[in-house]
Amino acid sequence: MGRKKKELPLLEKITITDVAAEGKALAKVNDLVIFVPYVVPGDVVDLQLKRKKNHYAEAVAVNFHEYSPKRAVPFCKHYGVCGGCKWQVLPYEEQLKYKQKQIFDNLTRIGKIELPEMSPILGSAKTQFYRNKLEFTFSNKRWLTEEEVKADVKYDQMNAVGFHIPGAFDKVLAIDECWLQDDISNRIRNAVRDYAYEHEFSFYNIRQQEGLLRNLMIRTSSTGELMVLLQCRVEGENDINQVNKLLGFVADKFPEITSLLYVVNNKCNDTINDLDVVVFKGNDHIFEEMEGLKFKIGPKSFYQTNSEQAYELYKVARNFAGLTGNELVYDLYTGTGTIANFVSGKAAKVIGIEYVPEAIEDAKVNSEINGIKNTLFYAGDMKDILTQEFINEHGRPDVIITDPPRAGMHDDVINTILFAEPKRIVYVSCNPATQARDLSLLDAKYSVKAIQPVDMFPHTHHVENVVLLEKR
Repeated sequence: MGRKKKELPLLEKITITDVAAEGKALAKVNDLVIFVPYVVPGDVVDLQLKRKKNHYAEAVAVNFHEYSPKRAVPFCKHYGVCGGCKWQVLPYEEQLKYKQKQIFDNLTRIGKIELPEMSPILGSAKTQFYRNKLEFTFSNKRWLTEEEVKADVKYDQMNAVGFHIPGAFDKVLAIDECWLQDDISNRIRNAVRDYAYEHEFSFYNIRQQEGLLRNLMIRTSSTGELMVLLQCRVEGENDINQVNKLLGFVADKFPEITSLLYVVNNKCNDTINDLDVVVFKGNDHIFEEMEGLKFKIGPKSFYQTNSEQAYELYKVARNFAGLTGNELVYDLYTGTGTIANFVSGKAAKVIGIEYVPEAIEDAKVNSEINGIKNTLFYAGDMKDILTQEFINEHGRPDVIITDPPRAGMHDDVINTILFAEPKRIVYVSCNPATQARDLSLLDAKYSVKAIQPVDMFPHTHHVENVVLLEKR
């Protein structure tokens, strides 16, 4: 017989004092730091502890005594259940203040290096419908909200398409209306759902690894083009026939779709980089546009999800690079070559390196369609490509622009950058904690000259940060 789990206490009338990581807020009781979701500084609440360690705990607010004057009314009916857009309860101006503070705290506490004054964060012009890409998951296990559970009703339809519930990998919250992407996204998702219900399509069961419909990706673009990719598990001819009928329905109902695709995925995970994508109708790509440059976006391509704010981000990076037209630039983690091509007009030569081969092919195409002749692109693991031999062969860069994934840069990459000794490094990051760690490793030879945060993701805790380093 298992040991009875110790019941954790209820703490009454606790004031929320600050914003913490991962979209949570923070309270302190004596020496105990408590992390709480879906509250804001100034709220006075009763907290039910859910998990307790020596110096911190996690809790949920079970009763509100006072609402903070800083609080905003959430605009999405899925708020608090979906797990996304956790900062809807904070006015956007307050979100920006905390994001600025988050970056400053990370750079000072983790980096422990001398910093110049940080520029005010650049907010996003759009705070709703700002994303150009969303992915929805099909599941035969619909998440029931607390209200639905309490109603004690037997639901006939337990299939759902929407977002994974945090902490429940096999359950999906049915999404009716999402405010992240243009409303065409809502209409397409709901039409696919209704057709699948009507024709009794099977939704994926992640535990049993069965079911036809797995995933739906929708991409919009500033050029007005629209990509839809349906991911399916296919067991035989009947499944393919069902997929074709569904896609035929989608094509007829939404003629504005310029790229209608599907992929057969019978693997255990949803990644499609190693799978063949089939064109059902239209093109196998869409285009984004920036300053007259066109960027080809395929189904496997990475592109910043906030197109308008990406332009602001890249302008900061280009400005920090201080190009005069004579520089050799290395663009690390180049993706589809967006930054490389964006800065190429003010550089002598730009070399881009990226892990995903398909992205590099897109980068080459992006140079070609824009008539750009001074770029070179290489595919492979950064630490394997960017070596001292590579530097010796291609020349020491005057400027390195680096935009690594959330994990930051590998030590080998940092050591090669130190060997290369560029005059300037422009470090773009979506994770100020790993950026701070990397800056401390570069600190022996480089000093930070400018810091510019750029908010790409309103209503979330995520933020991009651009740092300019110059050789000491």
